[in-house]
Amino acid sequence: MRTTHYTGRFAPSPTGPLHLGSLLTALASFLDARARQGIWLVRMEDLDPPREMAGAASDILRTLECYGLHWDSEVVYQSQRHALYEDAVKTLLQQSQAFYCTCSRKDLQALDARAYPGTCRGQLTIPAQEHAIRVQVDNSDIHFNDALQGDCTFNLHNDGGDLVIKRKDGLYAYHLAVVIDDAAQNITHIVRGSDLLDSTPRHIHLQRLLNLPTPHYAHLPVIVNAQGQKLSKQTFATALPQTDPVPALFACLQALGQQPPAELRQASRDELLGWGIGHWSLAQVPHCLSLSETSLARR
Repeated sequence: MRTTHYTGRFAPSPTGPLHLGSLLTALASFLDARARQGIWLVRMEDLDPPREMAGAASDILRTLECYGLHWDSEVVYQSQRHALYEDAVKTLLQQSQAFYCTCSRKDLQALDARAYPGTCRGQLTIPAQEHAIRVQVDNSDIHFNDALQGDCTFNLHNDGGDLVIKRKDGLYAYHLAVVIDDAAQNITHIVRGSDLLDSTPRHIHLQRLLNLPTPHYAHLPVIVNAQGQKLSKQTFATALPQTDPVPALFACLQALGQQPPAELRQASRDELLGWGIGHWSLAQVPHCLSLSETSLARR
């Protein structure tokens, strides 16, 4: 019987097929939800059409099914939720927490600053020229406790500055969309890669401005290649095979510190996942920020 005290999610971007790094995240979030008798959802973060690969969304879903990672409700597509994001942008503008920004990349690069300097703060009327929309951040620390990375502190004023929530090309920013959707889907726990650790204070800031709940976070180590780059389409990560999922699942369980017994290498997919659910321990997951792809291959 499922309970509703826990709702987790896996939220890939359809920029290419799933690879070992994305499987590690999907498996960890799936096991964390199932081990707590919770709900596990899949959301397709198709916010950026120029970066998307035709057919990738369907391929991702087929791969998840092949690996036995079955979700509990209809898949949500961010491309169908623009009205919700626009409502949030309007709310932040009306509350004078957001502003129109006409600064170009060239302008900002010339400043050679780590953070947006607030040039357009206070601009609340729509400019005639091309513009983005930013939300203002405070010069104060944001603290949160991550289930894997421990106590974390960030100062957004010094690290990036005021956030873009709607780009000059009219596309909505990831930071805004993910916050709106996590709240709309009642997400209580987020298990994701450590490459998004510094996004979390941005999400918490937006949650506070929009009076939305803050989920519990756990940031996993990401798998990196021999050059220290996170596995991705851009780094030519190998797509997961859609046959014989057991070897990759077994390798991910090992990388997640779960210590599956060697005989499970010969088990069926569902037997292996059943063991993973029954023995899942988030406390055993390595607290480091990255894992080497080559070390996984040797396991």
